[in-house]
Amino acid sequence: MENSNDILKQVRKIEIKTRGLSNDIFAGHYHSAFKGRGMAFSEVREYRVGDDVRDIDWNVTARTLKPQVKTYEEERELTMMLLVDVSGSRMFGTTDKLKKNMITEIAAVLAFSAAQNNDKVGCLFFSDKVEKFIPPKKGRSHILMIIRELIEFRPQDTATSLSEALRYITNIQKKRCTVFLLSDFMDLQGDATAYDDALQIASGKHDIVGIRIYDRRETELPDVGIVELKDAESGKKMWVDTSSAVVRRHYAESWQQRSAIIDTSLRRCKVDNVMVATGEDYVKSLIKLFRKR
Repeated sequence: MENSNDILKQVRKIEIKTRGLSNDIFAGHYHSAFKGRGMAFSEVREYRVGDDVRDIDWNVTARTLKPQVKTYEEERELTMMLLVDVSGSRMFGTTDKLKKNMITEIAAVLAFSAAQNNDKVGCLFFSDKVEKFIPPKKGRSHILMIIRELIEFRPQDTATSLSEALRYITNIQKKRCTVFLLSDFMDLQGDATAYDDALQIASGKHDIVGIRIYDRRETELPDVGIVELKDAESGKKMWVDTSSAVVRRHYAESWQQRSAIIDTSLRRCKVDNVMVATGEDYVKSLIKLFRKR
């Protein structure tokens, strides 16, 4: 178990690295990618030809007997919510970093980028339930508290339910915000319909962005003979003969099929997303994501 001094050193190390990246690289990209997506009610005025009929305020129209529409203006202050997967599979990694480490660094970069734009930042930790919710606030001390939680938080459960996290943020966050979903998307609940429905509803209310963290060893098995594999979320163990070309091919095909299902779901719900491998330079991946928005 890490002591307080070790945690503080890790927090400081991550702050130095990620705050530098945020200041030097991401601030401009973040601003252009996410500013202007939040709109606040401004006033009601008389309907003009070309106005969207969906903006008609029927109550005011009834009182004045003339069509009236609501107008909106860009919000100067936005809110970012980080939805962080803390299930058992985040502790996997075959490079110098676990998936947890990648999630922590990327979340920190995003948080500091939001702070550079004077936006509020909140965080939600989830497994197959909502483990912890940190309401959005501003300030360096708040972001450092989130980073500390990212490092030392210990979840109660090991499984995953993306739909639970999405439903929670949809219900609790009334105002439109930018939501980064940081996960490996290994949802063991198996209810694809519930996940699709929750994602569809959440993306209709908020600006959802998916960041999928994976390890390259999850995409294919090496030929190392007979090994025992354990599922970090269910605890199930099984012996696998990795020397079999059939087994390795089936493993790779299963990964590709699962990835295709995830991609299809995200596209259907119009959710921008990016994949980042452990040990990979996530800077390029994030900038590419920001630019395409």
